[in-house]
Amino acid sequence: MERTATTDDRPALAVPLPEASGLLDGVPAQRGPVSATAVPATLARRTGLRPWRLLPTPTGTPFTFVYAAVLAVTSLFTTYADPALVHTLHQGSSTDVAHLLQTPVLVLLASALWIAGGILSPYAIALLLVLTALERRIGGLRTAGVFLLGHVLATLATEVPIGLAVLVGHLPDSSLHRLDYGVSFGVAAGTGALAGLLTPWLRWPLLAAFGGMLVSDLIAFTDPMTNWGHLIALTIGVATWPLIRRYRAQTTAV
Repeated sequence: MERTATTDDRPALAVPLPEASGLLDGVPAQRGPVSATAVPATLARRTGLRPWRLLPTPTGTPFTFVYAAVLAVTSLFTTYADPALVHTLHQGSSTDVAHLLQTPVLVLLASALWIAGGILSPYAIALLLVLTALERRIGGLRTAGVFLLGHVLATLATEVPIGLAVLVGHLPDSSLHRLDYGVSFGVAAGTGALAGLLTPWLRWPLLAAFGGMLVSDLIAFTDPMTNWGHLIALTIGVATWPLIRRYRAQTTAV
């Protein structure tokens, strides 16, 4: 007697499961054990996000990496060394008017070896992020040039008026020995330069946020000369846009 075919007797359709098709939660499945870096690498390829590139590396950003290491050492020294010795070194590295008249090159370089506020200060963190991003785009030599340009010119722009004010009697002689050191002018210049290499939807919010913070500090009037120096350094960084954009366009075209 011939049987009538039922649903159970029909051949099953081959429906690929997510595991069989090689997709699991949007990530290609791998044969064998999954490595710890497989998923981050896949997500980086899909989204273009690589968070580890925000920090300096010895090969990718040698200038920022070495400079950050030096600043880490001097910051640890500042924390654990004898306070009197630290004060003496800070005073000897200060870019005040008296030192600028005597040993300008020495103090301009030495003052950039210390971080005012320590290694966890906002400017220390900004230095890592800004200089790393800038060096990945224009190289270590040009990044160092932007940093030094802001550091030197902003320092001179704030200290020379102090010297002139003392000369005409508007400020006391003690102003010639004003303690001044740190990396903030260079970081401000680097921020201004980096903004010129970003897309507009990142460029203008960055400038607005950073510039707004500097203006707020200036209005507070706690240290007006330093606050003016930060704004001058930011302007210097913005002024480098034509040069760094030209270099960026040439390297991208090659």
